[in-house]
Amino acid sequence: MKVAVLGSTGYTGMVLLRILANHPQVAVVMPASSSRAGAALRDVDPGLGAALHAKCDGELVDLETVRAAKPDVVFSALPHLTSSKVCEPFFGKSVVIDLSADFRVPDAALFTRAYGEPPPRVDLQLDSCYGLAEWYGKEILEADIIANPGCYPTATLLPLLPLARKGLIQGKIVVNAFSGISGAGRKEQINLLFHERSENVNAYNPGTKHRHWSEIHYHLSRSGKQLPMLFTPHLVPIKQGIAVTTSCSLRDGVSEEGIAAAFKEAYGTRPFVRLLGSTIPETRWVRNSNRCDIGWHVEDQELLLFSAIDNLVKGASGQAVQNMNLRFGFDETEGLRTYGEF
Repeated sequence: MKVAVLGSTGYTGMVLLRILANHPQVAVVMPASSSRAGAALRDVDPGLGAALHAKCDGELVDLETVRAAKPDVVFSALPHLTSSKVCEPFFGKSVVIDLSADFRVPDAALFTRAYGEPPPRVDLQLDSCYGLAEWYGKEILEADIIANPGCYPTATLLPLLPLARKGLIQGKIVVNAFSGISGAGRKEQINLLFHERSENVNAYNPGTKHRHWSEIHYHLSRSGKQLPMLFTPHLVPIKQGIAVTTSCSLRDGVSEEGIAAAFKEAYGTRPFVRLLGSTIPETRWVRNSNRCDIGWHVEDQELLLFSAIDNLVKGASGQAVQNMNLRFGFDETEGLRTYGEF
């Protein structure tokens, strides 16, 4: 299989290259960059070492080179509102797995609210599917455009969807999410500098202001339940990882055993979700893995949900490869870690 990675010099692109270097079904990897085409990989990303060189020519390539090669899969790790435009030559020719938001929210009003302008390719929305792998596997099998979910939505939706779809929860959902600094991307920005973030925690874009609120709201609503939600993200002084605490009310008669049964039905055989019961997950347990850990606590018909993922892996590049595996009929775990790094 031949794959291309557009935007190879960002964090998600760099992690993608590392995963694909060890993927047994991938024979050729084309790392692409519009700004660094022709540069040696060893200079742009010394951490790769020789791992990828057996699958590529050892340098970044331009878009025309990728187009001429006719890759089976194109991973686009490009900015929102830009990705779908750059991917134009590949629609209908390659499977496009888009790590931007361009296809995540088909509702034009919600998308515009989050990103300031309408979805860039409304005409292709029906050809795309949302790549939350544990929930849309059948759709992924037939999709030629897969919208890889955001990191916050992945960590928030995975514990909520089994309960919402069975009608076990009610009332307002309150989500408090905590992300490592890499979630902001690889860019020069004063508030992301080490001495600005070290020993410092803060909330930002609270309530319905954060752009991921629209994505979570839309896909939670697809469960058939209209549940109001407040979403508050926080930036914490760690490199990578997301921890989410979600609170909501249980419907009358719903027990802790009923919650556990709903989770077991949804995820009991899924390799990348670990159900912890009353144990509260930690980000270090899932670091560099494609796993989401979920725990829960019931008190007086109030429910607390706890989840943790690696924002760069299950929240981005790892889930993108998981989607590729599903789309092409590979083992879902090919090339991906189910265990956290010590």
